[in-house]
Amino acid sequence: MSLGALYVVSGPSGAGKSTVCKLVRERLGINLSISATSRKPRNGEQEGVDYFFITAEEFERKIKNDEFLEYANVHGNYYGTLKSEVVERLKRGEKVLLEIDVQGGIQVKNKFPEANLIFFKTANKEELEKRLRGRNTDSEEVIQARLKNSLKELEYEDRYDRVIINNEIEQACNDLISIIENGVR
Repeated sequence: MSLGALYVVSGPSGAGKSTVCKLVRERLGINLSISATSRKPRNGEQEGVDYFFITAEEFERKIKNDEFLEYANVHGNYYGTLKSEVVERLKRGEKVLLEIDVQGGIQVKNKFPEANLIFFKTANKEELEKRLRGRNTDSEEVIQARLKNSLKELEYEDRYDRVIINNEIEQACNDLISIIENGVR
């Protein structure tokens, strides 16, 4: 049996990655690899569905035990992909979709050069800020930190295989589906 295909979606907070990935997963029947995080759940998020919510101490223990394919500390919280969530699925020939930070995307590409890295962004900084404020989940301090961090994340764009500018959700979904269905490398 051949190895499956690994697709990594990254980009600044507010670029619409989660919304588009959810729709694409539903349309293609692909399960998202669920990440672990040390942050608290947002309204409506469920354990084992949206994330594995674990304490910072437990996360650090898993780091020491080499249980992560990639991980990073983003906005004061750990985020990471458990190896167990990816490797077995690839061995079964499945398509695996990761929605992770740009730092993690580069870590994955270094370990799996055949991974397809897809960078999501908005058309401009103003649109990104509008989306972050529209969430109504973060303080002004967090929004400003995310905006500042987005400028750093945009520097990774050239290290990704494909870029999707998410101006319109349906078009962004079609773009991502095309990449996945056509096995674009």
